[in-house]
Amino acid sequence: MRKLAVFTIFGLSLLAMPAQADNLVGDKVVLRALDKVTATTEDYTVNVGEVLKYGSLEVTVHHCEKRPPEETPETFAFLQITDARTDGQGGAIEQAKLFSGWMFASSPALSSLEHPVYDIWVLDCVIPPPPPSLEELLTELENVESR
Repeated sequence: MRKLAVFTIFGLSLLAMPAQADNLVGDKVVLRALDKVTATTEDYTVNVGEVLKYGSLEVTVHHCEKRPPEETPETFAFLQITDARTDGQGGAIEQAKLFSGWMFASSPALSSLEHPVYDIWVLDCVIPPPPPSLEELLTELENVESR
């Protein structure tokens, strides 16, 4: 009887677990940059693996993902942000690493950039369109041949 109760509880727990789809991996991330001195914002779309230069900052985008539409919305990106410092006479010195980690679109304060002049937020992750199916390719080929 005890074994039956254990199997029943285990079986019910499997039924209660929600099915989860894999996150969608993007090839671009949409960032919002704020200049606190001029109180202006600007949105940028940056390819994964590329660097955005904004003021004295360099933002390197390493990865971005978003949850599938059927789940709770969330977009997150792995960024590294450095600040180009000068020696006060116009000469550049070594860059200071200000941020390295995941930023979340729904909770920008959870993991944020600490800088006196600039702020950077993640807005979205751009998902590339899926490749065409074999049926779509064959249909397109038939349309081309019939012309």
